[in-house]
Amino acid sequence: MASEKELSDFLKSVEKRAFKRVVYAVRDDDAALDIVQDSMIRLAEKYFDRPAAELPLVFQRILSNATMDWFRRQKVRNAVVRNFSEFESASDDGDFDLLETLALQDDSPATESAADSVSRAQILLAIEAQVAQLPTRQREAFLLRYWEELDVAETAAVMGCSEGSVKTHCSRAVHALANALKSKGIEL
Repeated sequence: MASEKELSDFLKSVEKRAFKRVVYAVRDDDAALDIVQDSMIRLAEKYFDRPAAELPLVFQRILSNATMDWFRRQKVRNAVVRNFSEFESASDDGDFDLLETLALQDDSPATESAADSVSRAQILLAIEAQVAQLPTRQREAFLLRYWEELDVAETAAVMGCSEGSVKTHCSRAVHALANALKSKGIEL
């Protein structure tokens, strides 16, 4: 059974990555925040008796299910009532910045030139934009495997599909990203 501190530490460690993953899926910061918070509450309320080692997979599954539930609710709402707020211009003033998640390395932003810093920021923004354009299942598999660092079996369990499907989705996502970035002159 995970202690209260272990649960709290786990939730602190995944909150930003979980938020970014859901933002990629739903493309709405407020909805993403609600989904992540609801998932965290559900984990704390219903799965507090699980061992700490099981928390990452359980949380990822809860987060995936909550995201799918959001899409289902949106589909029903849009079928019944037209949502006029969709016609307003969306602003991307989110507090989360992908650059904050990068670990400082020997060539940290504090020691690199301004040109290198700007170039790195532009490349990261291009990658982020391309990830956001991936099809839903490819994006989910890609983020779980490479952002959340889950293995193939864990990703398959979270996504509710076979390991072969995970491999296919990841392969297609990597190839699509590589081709899109290569067409922009970015080779990693």
